[in-house]
Amino acid sequence: MHKPAIAAAAAVAGVALSVAGIAVAVDRPVTRTKLSATTPTVDFINPTTAASNLRVPWGMTYLPDGSALVAERDRRQILHVQPGEPTGIVGVVPNVVSGGEGGLLGLTVSPTYATDALVYAYFTTATDNRIVRFKVTDLAAQTPIITGIAKGNSHNGGRIAFGPDGMLYAGVGDAGVPSRAQSPASPNGKILRMRPDGSVPGDNPTAGSLVYSSGHRNVQGLAWDSAGRLYATEFGQDTYDEVNRIEPGGNYGWPNAEGNSTNPAYRNPLLTWSPAEASPSGAAIIGDSLFVAALRGNRLWVVPLNGSGGVGTPVAALNGRFGRLRTVEKAPDGSLWVATSNRDGRGNPTASDDRIFKFTVTMPTPDPTTSPTTSPTPTLSPTADPTTTPTATPTTSPSPSETPSETPSETPNEPEGACTVSYSANGIAGLLIGNVRVRNDGPAVSSWTLTWTFGGSQRITSAWGARVSQSGNKVTARNESWNGGLSEGSSANFGFLANGNGTGRPSNIKLNGTSCD
Repeated sequence: MHKPAIAAAAAVAGVALSVAGIAVAVDRPVTRTKLSATTPTVDFINPTTAASNLRVPWGMTYLPDGSALVAERDRRQILHVQPGEPTGIVGVVPNVVSGGEGGLLGLTVSPTYATDALVYAYFTTATDNRIVRFKVTDLAAQTPIITGIAKGNSHNGGRIAFGPDGMLYAGVGDAGVPSRAQSPASPNGKILRMRPDGSVPGDNPTAGSLVYSSGHRNVQGLAWDSAGRLYATEFGQDTYDEVNRIEPGGNYGWPNAEGNSTNPAYRNPLLTWSPAEASPSGAAIIGDSLFVAALRGNRLWVVPLNGSGGVGTPVAALNGRFGRLRTVEKAPDGSLWVATSNRDGRGNPTASDDRIFKFTVTMPTPDPTTSPTTSPTPTLSPTADPTTTPTATPTTSPSPSETPSETPSETPNEPEGACTVSYSANGIAGLLIGNVRVRNDGPAVSSWTLTWTFGGSQRITSAWGARVSQSGNKVTARNESWNGGLSEGSSANFGFLANGNGTGRPSNIKLNGTSCD
């Protein structure tokens, strides 16, 4: 009897827009505890389209100048992508045979690319899956790194990446034969670890074997946190998709276990989703957040990491906005790149698909006045959706209105002072995206309440960065636990989604009861 680990909350039907900041589901508000100093904020509202009119972009890697090389699975070609410039074609990679889920898959550059100019690719040939290396100036001069990996119409795996130890890792699927995942003699259904030349590292779990972990169905996401821990995303069969923390020599159970198992021989996942919620492909880590691209789920999952190898409750971003998401990568400039996969035969492509989007990421500025003994983990708790049943039901956090003990007093005990507010609201008829910045121009406060009065029919439906309530046309926004302190001259930002009409600046804006400019 298999049970899920931490299940992600199911997404709800709603407006297909996303919001700035990782701790927000598009369709409904969430609550969260204090964020650590390594929790990124992602502007999901205003992406840059780095490339369009692609066909199943799969592997993605970056050159020293910050531009990207992108592998197109079906057209078997490598592209050069630089936002703001036309996408260039490097060339078609010889020996690649595409079909089903096979073709030109993973792509990564050598850690010493600046001196050796080597690119590594995982692809399907007429007889196998293999990893080769070459230079972009001569795609035909390929040096095989590993060959003879069984191929299939599905479950080819294909993600490759260099770890912080300088070794090359490869996620290899079972190629449609589940028993391979438990066979030590087969590279399929495994995560492999090798030196850059394909030889076996001396500290691999089994002497002479490239196998780093086993019992995998189809790994397509590999990412390391700041402590060097490896996380992998894995497609389940009918019930549970997984995020696993990979331990050397670990057996993750497939095909004998899907999701959690009571068998001590198998390592259980950190969290699971249903395939309809996820079908997780690429993965990337920025700060203490794991980003997982979901194909069937049509969303980007944001999974908080707690600094000890565990996870918090995932939150969905980009719900349905761009369709199937295949690859997610952190760029050298710290931004987050996400590639769609709507032309893989299972999506509903738009005229400009497939596309690669670049999202701006900002990291919080450490507060020099505080010295926490531990790094708190963001616990993101979406409100339950009565129309869907997640694979498990975690204890839900009540909404701010149901938790008076967490709500700052209407009359803070801090001195009141002058303030300046920047307010904007944009969108389409009947739907607004609002952004608010409040600056404290008076004495320092440890908590704040901002109020205003709408002049139109606006009705706020969700918010992030503040706890927002509305009575009639009057809106009250209270700080979160992590952004309540405002010294003189410092600011806090928050945003909201609203129904109704009216984009003009609201009236009667006050901070802690004092009128604002």
